[in-house]
Amino acid sequence: MLGLAALVASADYATLPPHLPGYRATVAGWKPSEAWLYDRNGRLLDSARVDYQARRLAWTPLAHVAPAAADALVSAEDRRFRDHAGIDWLAILGSVRDRIEGKRARGASTLSMQVAAYLSPDLAAPGSRGLLDKLRQMRAGAALERSWNKDQILEAYLNLAGFRGEAQGIGAAALGLFGKTPDALTRDDGLLLAALLPNPAAGAGEVSRRACALSHDADCARFSGMAASMLGPARSLALDPGLAMHLSNRLLTRPGLKVATTIDIDIQQMAIRALRRQLQGLGGTRARDGAVIVADTATGEILAWVGGIGGASTAPSVDGAASYRQAGSTLKPFLYAEAIEKGYLTPASILDDSPVQLDTASGLYVPQNYDHAFKGPVSARAALAGSLNVPAVRTLLLTGVEAFRDRLWDTGYRGLTESGDYYGYSLALGSAEVTLLEQVAAYRSLAQGGMWAPLRVRQDDPRQPPRRTTTPQAAWLVADMLADPNARAGTFGMDSALRLPFWAAVKTGTSKAMRDNWCVGFTDRYTVGVWVGNLEGDPMRAVSGTSGAAPVWRDVMMALHADRPGKAPPRPDGIEARDIRFAGNIEQPRREYFLAGTAMTRIATAPASARRPRIVSPVSGSVYAVDPDIPIERQRMALSVSGEVIGHRLQLDGRDAGAADSRPMVLAGPGRHRLRLIAPGGRVVDQVMFTVR
Repeated sequence: MLGLAALVASADYATLPPHLPGYRATVAGWKPSEAWLYDRNGRLLDSARVDYQARRLAWTPLAHVAPAAADALVSAEDRRFRDHAGIDWLAILGSVRDRIEGKRARGASTLSMQVAAYLSPDLAAPGSRGLLDKLRQMRAGAALERSWNKDQILEAYLNLAGFRGEAQGIGAAALGLFGKTPDALTRDDGLLLAALLPNPAAGAGEVSRRACALSHDADCARFSGMAASMLGPARSLALDPGLAMHLSNRLLTRPGLKVATTIDIDIQQMAIRALRRQLQGLGGTRARDGAVIVADTATGEILAWVGGIGGASTAPSVDGAASYRQAGSTLKPFLYAEAIEKGYLTPASILDDSPVQLDTASGLYVPQNYDHAFKGPVSARAALAGSLNVPAVRTLLLTGVEAFRDRLWDTGYRGLTESGDYYGYSLALGSAEVTLLEQVAAYRSLAQGGMWAPLRVRQDDPRQPPRRTTTPQAAWLVADMLADPNARAGTFGMDSALRLPFWAAVKTGTSKAMRDNWCVGFTDRYTVGVWVGNLEGDPMRAVSGTSGAAPVWRDVMMALHADRPGKAPPRPDGIEARDIRFAGNIEQPRREYFLAGTAMTRIATAPASARRPRIVSPVSGSVYAVDPDIPIERQRMALSVSGEVIGHRLQLDGRDAGAADSRPMVLAGPGRHRLRLIAPGGRVVDQVMFTVR
């Protein structure tokens, strides 16, 4: 008896099933390979695969699986599933009979036993086919039945079973093999899935024959084509809208993550269409890439984030909305805001749009306008709205490069990590690199009266208190200048893409060699930024701010305001209006706005007598080279001066070069030269040094 008891105890110990988790713990511990991105209303925007060990989607409740498909799978795998308690004794007896008769034994594992093996993989480890192993699996299936109900077991089976390749679970199988959700599967789909289970790597012929046998149908011709289609190219994301690939790559970092964003899927789709239409119109040989960000002006919530559309792009995975690119003229509004705030300029102040040469540590800096033409005296309003470069550089001379760099840093341009000296005077023309995300946040601060705060794209992003970057008066004046179609007409014409049938402030920019094209602007409701270019950095062909990014900006703005046009912001305290006239008819009379205490009614350029006499050209430190292929007499240089210089003389290397106001032409040989401006009476009022090689 003791021996028999010891034998029973040993057998009991050897077949003792492992501890199995409960149903709730199993569902809670499910780890999908995917993560999901949702819009502000809970609609799916995009998904991304984060775990590449297996393809698992979200846990699929049994209620979300088509009953016909589930019944087909149960019938094929365990037709007495609803009747047994974890062990199908009839199936086991049939398997034993087949072995005795020398037939191929049928499988006797129940769904409960298979689920137990999924939950404790050592039950089905390689080599676990002996009698004791089988008994252990049977006891595990029976134990599972005592703590789980039938629907829970079936649900777990449908989620844990491997169907084809790396697809685990009915969700991944339905999408990957049929391009459907589990609730859309048919009975035939279920039969094909059941036909895969004995051999997930089977070919279409084997699968169709097995599905036919499982169906017990007289006519099985349909299964051949269905099996071939099912095992063809994967449809893994056929139902994924794929509307925010770049944003999902940025936010979806963990398997199973579900991120609720501030994006509005309707605005996202509209922005995608507008960008795609423009890039297709330009053609891949002119511009391949683009990006759009739309933000709610009042809340700072991002409503659309389009990092690119693919198409002809050679870098489709790069997020154009978050990539650092040269800013072009888009930084000018913040320069003029600083100058106005400090009292250096008013919108009516006259700036000289004429050639200028600046001596810098790295050499001579000679800014040019986009069209290589100069307009002479212009108001600050016309200079900003018309995006004139030379007046912007002259404004930077007033504010100082370091102060302007600091202002940009405070306004969220965190790519400006160097000192002002590093960027030099070209900072006025946007030589620094910025992102579209920074651009939209910065322009929104102008719409918010000079208050800057980071944009929000996740619904759980903290709301940071805004901080002041400029005064409400300066922000309002700059916005008014950017919204003035008459002020920009001299550069862009009266009917450009920048002109909308409602109030909107907007600025374009084109970087060096046409590598980047920007259009950023705002209304009381929305702030929209658009970038067009080539992510690999090669120049665009025949694409400017108004022909590249501006049409996209216009289309997006028009769609956003289809229900209600944009309205001009209310004028803050501290702003006064005046009817002004310009001496010499430099510009047309108009109604202008000023900081309180700075208003005037007549605007005139400073007379020559008010300017200090000085040498304008050549600039001190200039280096000129004599070209041996050009006749020497044709290589004379003009000497230019400014200010009241009647009676003054120019002296080159101690020899008289002529009257200062006669713009004399001189021929200077190789070597270093000293040019002096001599006042009546012999006093030297200015001098420069230059070199000829």
